[in-house]
Amino acid sequence: MSDPIGGLLAAHRPYLINLAYQMVGDIGDAEDVVQEAFLRLSQTDIDAIDDPRGWLTVVSSRLCLDHVRSARHRRVSTTEPETLERRVPLNHSAMPDPGERVTLDDEVHDALFEVLGRLTAPERVAFVLHDVFGVPFDEIAETVGRPSATCRQLARRARIKIQAAAPVTAPVDDHEHHLVTERFIAACADGDLEALTQVLAPDVWGVGTILADPAPPPQVNHGREAVGTNLLRYLTGATLVSGPVGRPVALAFSQRRLFAVVVLTIRDGLVAKIEATADPSAR
Repeated sequence: MSDPIGGLLAAHRPYLINLAYQMVGDIGDAEDVVQEAFLRLSQTDIDAIDDPRGWLTVVSSRLCLDHVRSARHRRVSTTEPETLERRVPLNHSAMPDPGERVTLDDEVHDALFEVLGRLTAPERVAFVLHDVFGVPFDEIAETVGRPSATCRQLARRARIKIQAAAPVTAPVDDHEHHLVTERFIAACADGDLEALTQVLAPDVWGVGTILADPAPPPQVNHGREAVGTNLLRYLTGATLVSGPVGRPVALAFSQRRLFAVVVLTIRDGLVAKIEATADPSAR
């Protein structure tokens, strides 16, 4: 007997975890949100749902909206807006010396999510759904519970806040970059070398930095096969998500702990350069 929930889980879980992570900023919370969404799906007549992925997107987004609102209600923040500006762009050279850092998770979370901290919960959901995942405003309205025109204003306000947050923040016109990053993530998570090489430029090159003491020399690879094979050696089976703002970034988690950050340079719809930073102690 076929398992419709299992099939949908295999097909859509990576997408939904990526989406949820953009909104809640914690991989454990994102996985919990998606688990709850599938639990609700299992209690529903699946045959009556025309678009299971769309249904799961709406339910997951609503759960994320509730989570962000609840977190804001519980937390009393004393951080002034001026302190929320990112001091350095995210790349391998910006990572701290192993002797000085706390965890890779802390550094990446601070760099990627402090800008999103400026947004209200509805602004964050509207921005992530529309600007990152390309969901139409009519569908966002169903999630947020506000008119489509209001959702447009929410996304616009979020865009303005992000663009004004720091000079290193990339322009918010990276939907194509997100699509490339999503293909890159899917191929790496599935261990699919053929699919991965199709998203890499012919002259792609990559450099890998290991956070250790003493640190080994950076590992450099050139060409689709060499770069792709080396990536899959480390990333196959990991939970991979994309960073929400700034340069295209893939984050790799194992047992809910971040162990690698992969910064992508995208040119003409393909990945031209890869800068990876890995923390083997977190794997």
